[in-house]
Amino acid sequence: MGYIKSAALEETGYVVLDSYNRELDPKEWLDIEYNDWKSSGDTRFAPLASAFGDIECNGFWNHKPPRTDKDGVWIDSQVEKAPELTRRAQEPGANVGRCRVIELQPNTYADCLYNLHQDDNNRLNPDGTGWVVRGFFNLTDDKDSYFVLRHNRTDPEGEVRIALPAGAQLIVDTQRLWHAATHPGDEARYCLITSWTSGPELDAYIEKYNGVSHVESVDVPQDVLDAGQAEQSRRLAARAAYYAAKGQAEKTAMSEA
Repeated sequence: MGYIKSAALEETGYVVLDSYNRELDPKEWLDIEYNDWKSSGDTRFAPLASAFGDIECNGFWNHKPPRTDKDGVWIDSQVEKAPELTRRAQEPGANVGRCRVIELQPNTYADCLYNLHQDDNNRLNPDGTGWVVRGFFNLTDDKDSYFVLRHNRTDPEGEVRIALPAGAQLIVDTQRLWHAATHPGDEARYCLITSWTSGPELDAYIEKYNGVSHVESVDVPQDVLDAGQAEQSRRLAARAAYYAAKGQAEKTAMSEA
């Protein structure tokens, strides 16, 4: 039967929406409660919706009963402090699974490449239902930062680098694409991440905000690209050697974030 997927994501695996042009109050992402959940870098997460409405970030399949990343329960104490972020997550009318704000500390392009990962959005997702994808709404004005997307973790061919100023909005099939963010600077980057179920509601939302599946990549000097690729290879080789020395298979790069 196959899953219900958005045609807009079929070609490239992502769409970039119109930039969000309303003013936001930083208190919405600074005053909510975070926990030290690590994913693709030095991160913390503040959940707005979780498996059972608790302030935790675990995959829904790790709870009892286990289930896919759908039907998240909104956390009253968090929603009260972040009403606009909650409204934005609910606006498409699509089913919401996990919804949380990520706090990412500064990193380099090489760090980003090493941290590239695919998400495990659709574990236990029944065939014939909507495929789970993720929306990324950049909250802080990170003019020098960019989201990196690849079809192959270690192959730069076709790499896309999407700029992350305040208001940047994209939807990504993060189980299909390897992804992570490059965030130079001195302060943390904040971004709202929402798991949405594909279907007519999400399709209409993408159309409403003029989603495009091709954007011009952020220009990065070739020497930085080359050095980052070399450092990724070095770190991955060192990681593989570490696990080999312990007689273990290398841990999967699939993230539960």
